[in-house]
Amino acid sequence: MTNQLLTYTLITGAGSGLGKEFARQCAASGRNLLLLALPGSGIASVATQLEWEYTIRAVAVEVDLSDVDQLQTVIPPLLEAYPVDFLLNNAGIGGTSPIAGSSIDMIDRIIQLNVRGTAMLTRMLIPYLLKQPNSFILNVSSMAAFTPIAYKTVYPASKAFISSFSLGLREELAGTGISVSVVYPGPIMTNSNTSRRILAQGLKARLGLLSTAAIAFFALKKTWEGEPVIIPGIINRINQRLMHWLPSGWKLRMVSREVKKEITLG
Repeated sequence: MTNQLLTYTLITGAGSGLGKEFARQCAASGRNLLLLALPGSGIASVATQLEWEYTIRAVAVEVDLSDVDQLQTVIPPLLEAYPVDFLLNNAGIGGTSPIAGSSIDMIDRIIQLNVRGTAMLTRMLIPYLLKQPNSFILNVSSMAAFTPIAYKTVYPASKAFISSFSLGLREELAGTGISVSVVYPGPIMTNSNTSRRILAQGLKARLGLLSTAAIAFFALKKTWEGEPVIIPGIINRINQRLMHWLPSGWKLRMVSREVKKEITLG
């Protein structure tokens, strides 16, 4: 890795959940941080706490990554001021609902944040990452990327985009000094509503469950080792292998049947 005292790690969705844990673990490893989160997310207090606890520099940035005007206004001056050697695209949203019951605004927001925001921010960072001798990109996909899922539809499609985008980008940037990785977390209890739905589905839903700390630790370790595909948790790796061999119709119906239960629990 490059000199951590001079460079920064840029983390999106850093105000809570997995993004906040990525920020904590990067700070614990001595890395300076650019922490991006939505306005009103409390990201300034997260940055202040990490600076105090780990004696690093943490810059809080409030921005809506689904808004292309904000991206083009906020990001360029930030990159000119702070040299970045690690981009961690963590921000993303999803949900469980029949497509006919999903608002147009919600569908659009998932696509704009998960797909357009990830692709545009990555494009904006690449010239700056190339200035460093070695740099990293870690994109957060999902186990949902491995199969279409009814009652989610747009979310797994957006995570499949992130998977394809990341692996294609890795090949394109091979030999440039930029290493691209993609991580596929399973279920994460990031808030009370998500936790309730996971726990209510019983043992089967909890088999691949890992803490945000465990996911972040494994993902960062493998990213810095240059691994392209990162699947935290042995159960999730077994499930991914099994899903690979199952006929597409079988896995679509099997996964969708379980996801449908979330609607009654929501």
